[in-house]
Amino acid sequence: MLTVSSLSKRFGDTPVFLDVSLQLPRGQFVALLGESGVGKSTLLNCIAGLDVADSGQVQIAGTEIASLNDDGRARLRREQLGFVFQAFHVLPHLSVAENVSLPLRLLGRYGSAEGPARVAALLAAVGLHGLGERLPAQLSGGQLQRVAIARAVVHAPGLILADEPTGNLDPDTARLVLDVLKNEVQSTGAACLLVTHSEAAAARADRVLRLTARGIVAA
Repeated sequence: MLTVSSLSKRFGDTPVFLDVSLQLPRGQFVALLGESGVGKSTLLNCIAGLDVADSGQVQIAGTEIASLNDDGRARLRREQLGFVFQAFHVLPHLSVAENVSLPLRLLGRYGSAEGPARVAALLAAVGLHGLGERLPAQLSGGQLQRVAIARAVVHAPGLILADEPTGNLDPDTARLVLDVLKNEVQSTGAACLLVTHSEAAAARADRVLRLTARGIVAA
Protein backbone atom coordinates (compact mmCIF):
# COMPACT_ATOMS: atom_id res chain seq x y z
CA MET A 1 0.00 0.00 0.00
CA LEU A 2 2.88 2.36 0.81
CA THR A 3 6.42 2.36 -0.53
CA VAL A 4 8.90 5.05 0.53
CA SER A 5 12.28 4.99 -1.22
CA SER A 6 15.34 7.00 -0.15
CA LEU A 7 13.28 9.99 0.99
CA SER A 8 15.21 13.01 2.30
CA LYS A 9 14.15 16.43 3.52
CA ARG A 10 16.22 19.46 4.50
CA PHE A 11 15.41 22.90 5.82
CA GLY A 12 18.13 24.99 4.24
CA ASP A 13 21.39 23.17 4.94
CA THR A 14 19.94 21.33 7.94
CA PRO A 15 18.71 17.78 7.28
CA VAL A 16 15.37 16.85 8.83
CA PHE A 17 15.68 13.20 7.82
CA LEU A 18 17.83 11.42 5.27
CA ASP A 19 17.46 8.28 3.17
CA VAL A 20 14.16 7.06 4.63
CA SER A 21 12.89 3.83 3.05
CA LEU A 22 9.81 1.91 4.15
CA GLN A 23 7.35 -0.63 2.81
CA LEU A 24 3.93 -0.99 4.40
CA PRO A 25 1.59 -3.67 3.05
CA ARG A 26 -2.17 -3.76 3.46
CA GLY A 27 -3.37 -5.18 6.75
CA GLN A 28 -0.30 -4.14 8.75
CA PHE A 29 -0.09 -1.70 11.66
CA VAL A 30 3.39 -0.17 11.94
CA ALA A 31 4.61 2.18 14.67
CA LEU A 32 7.42 4.63 13.95
CA LEU A 33 9.16 5.78 17.10
CA GLY A 34 11.25 8.92 17.36
CA GLU A 35 12.08 11.70 19.75
CA SER A 36 10.63 15.19 19.31
CA GLY A 37 12.37 17.10 16.53
CA VAL A 38 13.51 14.09 14.55
CA GLY A 39 11.09 14.85 11.72
CA LYS A 40 8.21 12.42 12.27
CA SER A 41 5.45 14.89 11.40
CA THR A 42 7.39 16.22 8.41
CA LEU A 43 7.85 12.68 7.15
CA LEU A 44 4.09 12.03 7.33
CA ASN A 45 3.40 15.29 5.51
CA CYS A 46 5.82 14.28 2.74
CA ILE A 47 4.21 10.84 2.47
CA ALA A 48 0.77 12.44 2.16
CA GLY A 49 1.94 14.98 -0.43
CA LEU A 50 1.26 17.90 1.91
CA ASP A 51 4.97 18.74 1.88
CA VAL A 52 7.61 18.10 -0.76
CA ALA A 53 10.72 16.03 -0.06
CA ASP A 54 14.04 17.08 -1.55
CA SER A 55 14.75 13.63 -2.96
CA GLY A 56 13.34 10.13 -3.01
CA GLN A 57 9.96 8.67 -3.94
CA VAL A 58 6.61 7.90 -2.32
CA GLN A 59 4.14 5.47 -3.87
CA ILE A 60 0.63 5.01 -2.48
CA ALA A 61 -1.42 2.16 -3.91
CA GLY A 62 1.04 2.03 -6.80
CA THR A 63 0.82 5.74 -7.64
CA GLU A 64 3.93 7.92 -7.41
CA ILE A 65 2.69 11.09 -5.71
CA ALA A 66 5.36 13.29 -7.33
CA SER A 67 3.80 12.49 -10.71
CA LEU A 68 0.50 14.11 -9.68
CA ASN A 69 -0.49 17.77 -9.80
CA ASP A 70 -2.15 19.47 -6.84
CA ASP A 71 -5.61 18.27 -7.83
CA GLY A 72 -4.37 14.73 -8.33
CA ARG A 73 -2.70 14.65 -4.92
CA ALA A 74 -5.85 16.02 -3.29
CA ARG A 75 -7.94 13.34 -5.01
CA LEU A 76 -5.51 10.61 -3.92
CA ARG A 77 -5.67 11.82 -0.31
CA ARG A 78 -9.47 12.00 -0.44
CA GLU A 79 -9.82 8.48 -1.81
CA GLN A 80 -6.92 6.56 -0.27
CA LEU A 81 -5.77 8.34 2.90
CA GLY A 82 -6.98 8.90 6.41
CA PHE A 83 -4.78 11.42 8.26
CA VAL A 84 -4.91 11.94 12.02
CA PHE A 85 -3.37 15.37 12.53
CA GLN A 86 -1.59 16.19 15.77
CA ALA A 87 -3.28 19.61 15.73
CA PHE A 88 -6.73 18.02 15.08
CA HIS A 89 -7.73 20.38 12.19
CA VAL A 90 -11.43 20.01 12.91
CA LEU A 91 -13.71 22.62 11.31
CA PRO A 92 -15.07 24.89 14.07
CA HIS A 93 -18.36 25.73 12.34
CA LEU A 94 -19.34 22.08 11.84
CA SER A 95 -20.74 19.80 14.52
CA VAL A 96 -18.80 16.76 15.72
CA ALA A 97 -20.89 14.44 13.53
CA GLU A 98 -20.52 16.74 10.52
CA ASN A 99 -16.74 16.83 10.98
CA VAL A 100 -16.55 13.05 11.14
CA SER A 101 -18.83 12.60 8.12
CA LEU A 102 -16.88 15.03 5.92
CA PRO A 103 -14.76 12.40 4.09
CA LEU A 104 -17.92 10.44 3.24
CA ARG A 105 -19.63 13.59 1.97
CA LEU A 106 -16.65 14.53 -0.22
CA LEU A 107 -16.74 11.05 -1.74
CA GLY A 108 -20.50 11.15 -2.27
CA ARG A 109 -21.00 8.21 0.08
CA TYR A 110 -22.94 9.80 2.93
CA GLY A 111 -26.44 9.88 1.44
CA SER A 112 -27.38 6.29 2.15
CA ALA A 113 -28.36 5.03 5.60
CA GLU A 114 -24.93 3.46 5.91
CA GLY A 115 -23.24 6.88 6.13
CA PRO A 116 -24.95 8.15 9.30
CA ALA A 117 -24.74 4.66 10.82
CA ARG A 118 -20.99 4.53 10.18
CA VAL A 119 -20.51 7.96 11.78
CA ALA A 120 -22.58 7.00 14.84
CA ALA A 121 -20.71 3.71 15.25
CA LEU A 122 -17.32 5.43 15.14
CA LEU A 123 -18.35 8.13 17.59
CA ALA A 124 -19.40 5.38 19.99
CA ALA A 125 -16.16 3.48 19.35
CA VAL A 126 -14.02 6.49 20.33
CA GLY A 127 -16.14 7.27 23.40
CA LEU A 128 -18.11 10.23 22.00
CA HIS A 129 -21.59 8.70 21.90
CA GLY A 130 -24.24 11.41 22.29
CA LEU A 131 -21.85 14.27 21.44
CA GLY A 132 -22.45 14.38 17.70
CA GLU A 133 -24.40 17.65 17.79
CA ARG A 134 -21.81 19.57 19.79
CA LEU A 135 -19.47 22.08 18.22
CA PRO A 136 -15.69 21.63 18.55
CA ALA A 137 -15.48 24.62 20.91
CA GLN A 138 -17.54 22.62 23.41
CA LEU A 139 -15.04 19.75 23.52
CA SER A 140 -11.80 19.15 25.38
CA GLY A 141 -8.49 18.60 23.62
CA GLY A 142 -8.71 14.87 24.20
CA GLN A 143 -12.22 14.76 22.75
CA LEU A 144 -11.08 16.73 19.69
CA GLN A 145 -8.32 14.19 19.16
CA ARG A 146 -10.94 11.44 19.13
CA VAL A 147 -13.02 13.37 16.59
CA ALA A 148 -9.93 13.57 14.37
CA ILE A 149 -9.37 9.82 14.65
CA ALA A 150 -12.99 8.97 13.80
CA ARG A 151 -12.89 11.34 10.80
CA ALA A 152 -9.65 9.78 9.53
CA VAL A 153 -11.07 6.26 9.32
CA VAL A 154 -14.78 6.85 8.57
CA HIS A 155 -14.36 6.26 4.82
CA ALA A 156 -12.31 3.06 5.30
CA PRO A 157 -9.15 4.42 3.63
CA GLY A 158 -6.47 2.11 2.33
CA LEU A 159 -3.75 3.98 4.24
CA ILE A 160 -4.04 5.58 7.68
CA LEU A 161 -1.35 8.05 8.78
CA ALA A 162 -1.57 8.90 12.48
CA ASP A 163 0.54 11.70 13.98
CA GLU A 164 0.83 11.21 17.76
CA PRO A 165 -2.86 10.23 18.07
CA THR A 166 -2.57 9.41 21.78
CA GLY A 167 -0.59 12.51 22.78
CA ASN A 168 -3.58 14.30 24.32
CA LEU A 169 -5.24 11.26 25.86
CA ASP A 170 -5.23 9.56 29.23
CA PRO A 171 -4.00 5.92 29.25
CA ASP A 172 -7.48 4.35 29.17
CA THR A 173 -8.67 6.53 26.28
CA ALA A 174 -5.37 5.97 24.47
CA ARG A 175 -5.98 2.23 24.59
CA LEU A 176 -9.50 2.77 23.26
CA VAL A 177 -8.42 4.76 20.20
CA LEU A 178 -5.58 2.37 19.45
CA ASP A 179 -8.20 -0.38 19.50
CA VAL A 180 -10.14 1.61 16.88
CA LEU A 181 -7.07 1.90 14.64
CA LYS A 182 -6.21 -1.78 15.00
CA ASN A 183 -9.79 -2.76 14.27
CA GLU A 184 -9.75 -0.71 11.06
CA VAL A 185 -6.56 -2.48 9.96
CA GLN A 186 -8.01 -5.89 10.74
CA SER A 187 -11.53 -5.35 9.41
CA THR A 188 -10.81 -3.35 6.24
CA GLY A 189 -7.28 -4.45 5.37
CA ALA A 190 -5.96 -0.91 5.70
CA ALA A 191 -2.30 -0.16 6.29
CA CYS A 192 -1.58 2.10 9.26
CA LEU A 193 1.56 4.10 10.00
CA LEU A 194 1.53 5.49 13.54
CA VAL A 195 4.25 7.97 14.49
CA THR A 196 4.75 8.39 18.20
CA HIS A 197 7.25 8.91 20.99
CA SER A 198 5.20 6.59 23.24
CA GLU A 199 6.66 3.13 23.78
CA ALA A 200 3.28 1.98 25.13
CA ALA A 201 1.48 3.04 21.94
CA ALA A 202 4.17 1.49 19.76
CA ALA A 203 3.82 -1.81 21.61
CA ARG A 204 0.31 -2.21 20.12
CA ALA A 205 1.68 -2.30 16.57
CA ASP A 206 2.51 -5.35 14.45
CA ARG A 207 5.95 -3.93 13.72
CA VAL A 208 8.00 -1.18 15.37
CA LEU A 209 10.56 0.98 13.59
CA ARG A 210 12.61 3.96 14.72
CA LEU A 211 13.25 7.17 12.78
CA THR A 212 16.79 8.50 13.11
CA ALA A 213 18.69 11.29 11.38
CA ARG A 214 20.08 8.68 9.00
CA GLY A 215 16.88 6.85 8.09
CA ILE A 216 14.70 4.13 9.57
CA VAL A 217 15.99 1.24 11.65
CA ALA A 218 14.28 -1.64 13.43
CA ALA A 219 13.40 -0.73 17.01
